[in-house]
Amino acid sequence: MSVLFIAIALIAGVVAGFMIANSRLNKSGEMEKENLQKQKENILKEAEVKNEALKQEKILQAKEKFLQLKAEHDKSVNERTQHLVTIENKAKQRDSELAKKVEDATRKDKELEAQKVQLNSQMDLYKKKSEEIEKSHRKQVEQLEKLSGLSAEDAKAQLIESVKAEAKTDAMAFIKDTMDEAKINANKEAKKIIIQSIQRLATETAIENSVTVFHIESDEIKGRIIGREGRNIRALEAATGVEVIVDDTPDAITLSCFDSIRREICRLSLHQLVTDGRIHPARIEEIVEKTKKMIDEEIIETGKRTCIDLGIHGLHPELIRMVGRMKYRSSYGQNLLQHSREVANLCAIMASEMGLNPKVAKRAGLLHDIGKVPDDEPEFPHAILGMKLAEKYKEKPEVCNAIGAHHDEIEMETLYAPIIQVCDAISGARPGARREVAEQYMKRLKDLEALALGYNGVEKTYAIQAGREVRVIVSADKVDDKQSEQLAFDISQKIQTEMTYPGQVKVTVIREVRATAYAK
Repeated sequence: MSVLFIAIALIAGVVAGFMIANSRLNKSGEMEKENLQKQKENILKEAEVKNEALKQEKILQAKEKFLQLKAEHDKSVNERTQHLVTIENKAKQRDSELAKKVEDATRKDKELEAQKVQLNSQMDLYKKKSEEIEKSHRKQVEQLEKLSGLSAEDAKAQLIESVKAEAKTDAMAFIKDTMDEAKINANKEAKKIIIQSIQRLATETAIENSVTVFHIESDEIKGRIIGREGRNIRALEAATGVEVIVDDTPDAITLSCFDSIRREICRLSLHQLVTDGRIHPARIEEIVEKTKKMIDEEIIETGKRTCIDLGIHGLHPELIRMVGRMKYRSSYGQNLLQHSREVANLCAIMASEMGLNPKVAKRAGLLHDIGKVPDDEPEFPHAILGMKLAEKYKEKPEVCNAIGAHHDEIEMETLYAPIIQVCDAISGARPGARREVAEQYMKRLKDLEALALGYNGVEKTYAIQAGREVRVIVSADKVDDKQSEQLAFDISQKIQTEMTYPGQVKVTVIREVRATAYAK
């Protein structure tokens, strides 16, 4: 019973404590709620104050902006107004000036109209006077035609012919003076360059023939060379393609062939056969074959040595071989390799004097006659064939053109072409450089004299100085002094276009008057 009472008392105490605590919590919550309410009201009041202040500030800023924009607008309006006023003033000024110009134009039109009327009256007067002058001129012309017995057209034609003849004579004299002056200057410079080029180059005169004489120690060797029933000599001729002439000439055998390479092979083969002493057909064929190989190697070596001596590099091996073959080729008796070396050196010197590339000129000078040493016998001229060979082996275009044009068979495209042509002529025209067949020489002289003799007034012609000068004697009563100059010019032009000759040909026209009287 007491335990129950104690439990109830404890429960009652706990409930009473809980109720007390709850009442306290309710009181504190109400107090906090009141405090929050007061804080809220205070915050709202502060916000309203700040909003009011911000509102007033924004209103003030808006007013200031409005005033600023208004001031700027007023300013722009004033400026536009002022600009419009200026434009209006200018327009008024232009209108006034235009009106003034219109008045001036109107006044000038009136003046021009008055002048036009005056001019028309003067023109009428001029026409009347012109008609009177024309009538007077016609009367005078009719009177002159009656007096002279010629019509106006005939007199005009005669006057034109006389003026043309006089003008032609004066023009010829002027042309002669101009050409003489140009020749003096041009010849002076050209001679200077050519003489300097020739003086700086010295080369021997090389004359070759189509016959080689092989010397032997005694005539006994001739019989061994001929062999039994001529077998040895026939084998030698068949192997080399050279005609071996064994005659009564003491201690000598003649080798005849136009191909100097074959002639050299035959000479060297004979030398080895005679030295060795064993001469029979099989031995001859063996020696000839060895000699051919040796000559081929020597040709290549000669081409290489020539290119090295001249300072020419990058030449195709086939072109080098052709350069070597030139050693065994002659043209009019002049060794082709010596001629090409001489032309190459002359071209280099002359190109340097003219401000061109001497290496290109030297290369073209060395190769200008390679068309004369082909492996076969084509139908092309040697200049065209040489150009085709140079193009085939990738030579420069200016080198190919110079090779092809050095005999005027194609058009010259660069300055190297005339240099090659001139140097080729210099090398070939040197005294002793070439020989000419007597028949061809005589024919050229006769053709030269016949060509000059074909002109009117020419009495006699003489070709002198080996065909390098033609003297023409004319009749004094048929050709005057001025016509002599024209005749010399015409003959030189005809020789230049119709004949082929080395160097140049001088034409001299001689006109003389002889008066004879006898004292008795």
